[in-house]
Amino acid sequence: MAYVVAVVGATGAVGREMLRTLEGRKFPMKKLVLLASPRSAGQKLPFNGTEITIEALTSASFDGVDVALFSAGSSVSLEWGPIAAKAGAVVIDNSSAWRMDKDVPLVVPEVNMAAAANRPKGIIANPNCSTIQMVVALKPLHDAAGIKHIVVSTYQATSGKGHAAVEDLLAQTKQLLAGETVTPTVFPGQIAGNLIIDWKAGADDYSEEEWKMVNETRKIMGDDTIGVSPTTVRVPVVNSHSEAIHVQFKRPMTAAEAKMLLKTAEGVVLADAPYAPGNSPQPLHATGTDAVYVGRVRDDLAVPGAINMWVVSDNLRKGAALNAVQIAERLFPR
Repeated sequence: MAYVVAVVGATGAVGREMLRTLEGRKFPMKKLVLLASPRSAGQKLPFNGTEITIEALTSASFDGVDVALFSAGSSVSLEWGPIAAKAGAVVIDNSSAWRMDKDVPLVVPEVNMAAAANRPKGIIANPNCSTIQMVVALKPLHDAAGIKHIVVSTYQATSGKGHAAVEDLLAQTKQLLAGETVTPTVFPGQIAGNLIIDWKAGADDYSEEEWKMVNETRKIMGDDTIGVSPTTVRVPVVNSHSEAIHVQFKRPMTAAEAKMLLKTAEGVVLADAPYAPGNSPQPLHATGTDAVYVGRVRDDLAVPGAINMWVVSDNLRKGAALNAVQIAERLFPR
């Protein structure tokens, strides 16, 4: 079988990563349609040894399309997602527009692929990047012992805020090293040599990003009783998010048991060598790869039966483009 695939928001960082992922994984396509805003129409993007011309979104854009991968922001997804679905395409949306809609499944293939079968609106939501890597690492542990409480602190790369944010980091770094005044253009302050909590405000003095981790984890795991205590932080790293996670269970779990489960977990690469400086998963090494890397799995020193772990993954790949393509692969087999 071969399918007609549309990528909406093809010129963005995640859209371009979707193209690389579709090409690298040899998704079975008979046609690829690239869609973006009118200002990008007419541009060409490379794909599989050729160039494809970008088209502007219109009401006829999704005629004959089997799967539409959206990564153009919430407003575009809210307007055009239902249009694509009505035309017969399965919409896989990377924005936050549909994630908490009760009629839209929120899917990570390694965790809850079965949820994708029930999509009343014809739309499947891709979770937030920080949530995806965490639930991939935690799913086998949850199945074994039932998660009661997660305490997570994130170290999120600038690429999660878009290509312009990466350019801002690089420009600020040059200014900092040159002894010049640092002038932010995207971030609300200096990110070079600094840490920022830069997401919009949410309820109860938490950021929107922190609430995403709470609500999305519960929806994906199918368990509203899971406690999630998040702190999300932007760090001066170009790509790949890292997370320090403390997990408490409904029955005690040891680090040894957790490692045993993680060794065979789908999508996970376990770094289980004894602690030594520099041997834990790093964003530099995760960038450009597909796995969720888990290391520093250890028994908690204060809470018996709880464990601590360190989780790293490429936020543009597994945290966005790859997750969407994996969903499409399972729905549209060769």
